[in-house]
Amino acid sequence: MKRILYIILFIGTSFIIHAQKQAYQPGEHFKFKIHYGIFNAGFATLDLKTDTFKGKKLYHAIGKGWTTGVSRWFMTVNDLYESYFDMNNRPHRFIRQIDEGGYTMDKELHFDKNKVLVVNKKKKTAEVYKVPEKIHDMVSVFYYLRNYDTSNLKPGDQINVDMFFDEEVYPFKLKFLGRDVLRTPLGKIHSLKFRPIVQSGRVFKEDESLTIWVSDDSNKMPLLIKAKLLIGSLKASLVEYDGLKYPVNFLD
Repeated sequence: MKRILYIILFIGTSFIIHAQKQAYQPGEHFKFKIHYGIFNAGFATLDLKTDTFKGKKLYHAIGKGWTTGVSRWFMTVNDLYESYFDMNNRPHRFIRQIDEGGYTMDKELHFDKNKVLVVNKKKKTAEVYKVPEKIHDMVSVFYYLRNYDTSNLKPGDQINVDMFFDEEVYPFKLKFLGRDVLRTPLGKIHSLKFRPIVQSGRVFKEDESLTIWVSDDSNKMPLLIKAKLLIGSLKASLVEYDGLKYPVNFLD
């Protein structure tokens, strides 16, 4: 049940190859219902608006994740992730505040070309790291990849994506599995199926422990995520959306 929002954001980055028109707009809202095994573990939301940071008008994405019901008897999770990024999807500021069963973190990242300043508010430290110029944080990369064209993807196609996470550049491979008609709590819909190749041992059971389905349309909204964890399994289902830039065509 730990790292609910981390898993959604991490795997939500996993679906794309060539640039296309903007897939999102301010006012967009997603809500996911999280199941850990047979239990309803909690919820996660992801909202997008515009804001001002250091005199610049930027996109401001806000992700929240929390446990609910019986799950809170075992562990209370309250996570907050925020990203400020520009029209070119370049991140400027990233905030990560988490409380997972008593484990807390409060960090803020400031991006400047090929450098990232990491401010650890809990430890009262500040360090600068060198990064590739096109690096992303774990929220901005989600929006960046949604702007890519999937029309020519073939099963087995694979790309690499880099993002800055836990004081290091984190590379992982993305494999396209094919197209599917997915039944969701909101109805059946044409979807794209992907499998990120992630690092086993920290959170996930195996290198290919994740599968994600996204809508096969201009929105590229995440529909379903399944993950095999070190202990148990997790499923995140989209149960609510609003403010999308393009129409959504459910089949029933």
